[in-house]
Amino acid sequence: MDSWDPSSARPPRTRAQSFADALAEVRRRVLRRRRLIAVLLIAVAVAASLRTLAPPPPASTTMLVAARDLPAGQLLRIEDLVEQQVAPGVVPEGVVGAPAGRLLAAPLREGEPVTDVRLVGAGLAQSPPPGTVVVPIRLSDAGQAALLTVGDRIDLLATDPQAGTTEELAREVTVLAVPEAGISGDGALPGRLIVAAVSANDAPTVAGASVATYVTYTWCHR
Repeated sequence: MDSWDPSSARPPRTRAQSFADALAEVRRRVLRRRRLIAVLLIAVAVAASLRTLAPPPPASTTMLVAARDLPAGQLLRIEDLVEQQVAPGVVPEGVVGAPAGRLLAAPLREGEPVTDVRLVGAGLAQSPPPGTVVVPIRLSDAGQAALLTVGDRIDLLATDPQAGTTEELAREVTVLAVPEAGISGDGALPGRLIVAAVSANDAPTVAGASVATYVTYTWCHR
């Protein structure tokens, strides 16, 4: 306790008294601002209530889609794809989770998800592009076949060696596979085999020409 000087007009205040004075000052300040404090507390309570009562955000999942229009034959890179949040119920069947490094067998529009039927692989053979069927075609010149790559779009031509005429067999044919020469040819037949998606209407003509004429091609898109 502080010592008291009898000559002083007022005795020194004790620590307890000083604490009581400070507490009283805080109380006075709070009382002066009680309306503002009440408004703030009400606002916080309302915000907490709204947050509690608000419905949860809808469920979503991440799906990779084309960042821009992509042509057939494009080797997909990471920069060709962007993530898009969609509802789980709208994810199409066969969507590919990590398509980077895969080859497109059909064009993709900007924003279109990458599914297995758009990529070269087993899924494409099981479900070729709409309106087409998968047909093995024997090209008469093995060297020409070697120039093709998966995803090429070609027009097929047939040359009759006896008549010396050439006619167009099919347009906008998509090359799906170019098997190795050792697989596609046993030496008994000339040329080399490829696998392509051909219009269903043209498929019988193409299949017949593959064994009766010399089948060649011209590129229409590469």
